[in-house]
Amino acid sequence: MKRSTLIISTVLALLLSSSGTAMAADKTSKYRVYQDNKMLMETADYKSAEAYAQQFSGSHVEDIASRKWLWSNYPRYKVYQSGLSSSSWEFTTLDQAVREASKWGHASVRDLQSGGWVWNNYPKYRLYQGEATLDSWEFATLNEAVNEAKRWGSAHIVNLRDHSWVWDNIPASRKAELRSSGERIYQVYQGTNTSDAWSFAYLEDAVNESLKWGNSTIVNSQSNKVVFSNVKNYQVYQNGTYLDAYLNLDDSINYANQFAHSEIITADSKRSIWSNYPYYQVYQGDNRIADYSSIANALSYAMGYSNASIRLLDNNTIIWDNFRKLQFWGWNGSSSNDTIRSQVNNTVGLDVVSPTYFSLADSSGTLGDTSNKDTVAWLQKQGHKVMPLVNNQFDSALTSQFLSNAEAQTKFIQALVDKGSALGVEGLNIDFESMAAKDRAAYTSFLKNLTAAAHAKGLLISVDLPRGSVKWNAQTAYDHEQLGGIVDYIITMTYDQYWKGSTEPGSVAGLQWVEEGIKEFLAYGIPRDKLIMGIPFYAREWQVDSSGKLVDNRALLMKDLPALISSKKAALSFDEKFGQYKVEYTDTDSGNKRVFWLEDETTVKARLELAKKYDLAGVAVWRLGYDAADLWNMMLQQK
Repeated sequence: MKRSTLIISTVLALLLSSSGTAMAADKTSKYRVYQDNKMLMETADYKSAEAYAQQFSGSHVEDIASRKWLWSNYPRYKVYQSGLSSSSWEFTTLDQAVREASKWGHASVRDLQSGGWVWNNYPKYRLYQGEATLDSWEFATLNEAVNEAKRWGSAHIVNLRDHSWVWDNIPASRKAELRSSGERIYQVYQGTNTSDAWSFAYLEDAVNESLKWGNSTIVNSQSNKVVFSNVKNYQVYQNGTYLDAYLNLDDSINYANQFAHSEIITADSKRSIWSNYPYYQVYQGDNRIADYSSIANALSYAMGYSNASIRLLDNNTIIWDNFRKLQFWGWNGSSSNDTIRSQVNNTVGLDVVSPTYFSLADSSGTLGDTSNKDTVAWLQKQGHKVMPLVNNQFDSALTSQFLSNAEAQTKFIQALVDKGSALGVEGLNIDFESMAAKDRAAYTSFLKNLTAAAHAKGLLISVDLPRGSVKWNAQTAYDHEQLGGIVDYIITMTYDQYWKGSTEPGSVAGLQWVEEGIKEFLAYGIPRDKLIMGIPFYAREWQVDSSGKLVDNRALLMKDLPALISSKKAALSFDEKFGQYKVEYTDTDSGNKRVFWLEDETTVKARLELAKKYDLAGVAVWRLGYDAADLWNMMLQQK
């Protein structure tokens, strides 16, 4: 995945010839639109972000850099009926909520930025005709109850605050007749306890006796049904611990309000109908660590923790999280089954593996294929996704001929996606390098057609692109901006800052240079969740003679550097320019100085921090096999 001499030479020439070219507009995405914690879009323009967010409920616009919410349409008020609610019962204003709640019985409105209710229509009185009652015979006032009761004979009204018998239209003569009938069918119980003195022929007498005893009931001995209950139905809990129970709702609310994190559960339904738990719950992992009555406060707190989320009290819906983990991609640089298995077994946390399986064999579109279905199956069994690499042999002339031939492209695309589908891989990684600038439009068109064909087969497409500057990238073969809107992932090859053909020593990827490259890729408008940052697992050692002339250079594998430094008793000094240690020693055979910039756990960690700083989708390492196993333990901790 390393750039060739040709692409660097071409770019340098273009840079020199286009010094007067105007800077392209910065299209770095600055805002994201979410519905709850699902990202919907990102854009450089705030107005378009807010306009898009307004199309969805439970949405917000977030500043990517700070993750602060700049706009949201989360409701302020919510309607409940007997403790149950729905997303359609959420409102911006109290008036809206009350209008909806008024349509239903046993309804309440909660201000989500405070505890408890701000409105409710739970009944205060209940009407009976004899032992019978109806759901509709519940009333907020005694006058309403009386007006209805007058329509019925032998009716009575119970005050639900203390369950007292407060009104009836039963004539005194009828009451006397019932009392003297001698048949005592109403038996008062307190739990399972009762007595002969608690037997009554007239219901009102039984009710009055029942009120003397807490948690009592009246049973009709003929029907064996409970016809009146004085049981304390409203149970108060704090953090799941039972505190007390009350006969009426008002008393239970007054008591519960003395305690934080309290709720009222009805004994008959076992359902929570009232709560003063703050609505926005902060979790770390699966553990609740705090809660707040405003999203802003919950967000401010949650940002201080990793693996955190903000969830809604009612339904545990996650509306924000920082769960996002970096994807780890690794190129094999090989198609050998044994090599691939050995490399992968040396890693932990690796998500995507890219064996070098396919190539453009000739200009007629023949597919070069060294794939191994058994290797693919083994990789997937280990939990890895497979995105085989497809190269153009880094042959500029061959690629130009191919891109000028529509039939060749169709042949190649069809063969490639058919083989990818047959292998069962998740996608394909396109690595066409050493491209001629004149093929810019043709290469973009080719990738558009390839991506469409791949998507039809359920395959993803990723493309590897050089770290091209916005100052001159418009004159190269790689239209970063267009490709960002076509493919599924773009991998920025942020290495070979100083490469085999360089005329002076330097780092393969200075940290400042890498960060500038990330910013430039984002400036093309490439979405962050599509961008994968390349990481080198190698260094380049430069040989300089006594006159300061550059004699030669060679690539060194990261895993071999500690032993080399030790054996050569090399001197290390920190280089502020590259943000790395510069390593120097003298070659005893030639007397020449040798120098390289150290790649180790520290530099890899710094690169991972850059990927997280800019909220990229992940990183891709060139290449597996150049690394020590211990490196992956550190990487996993940073993921």
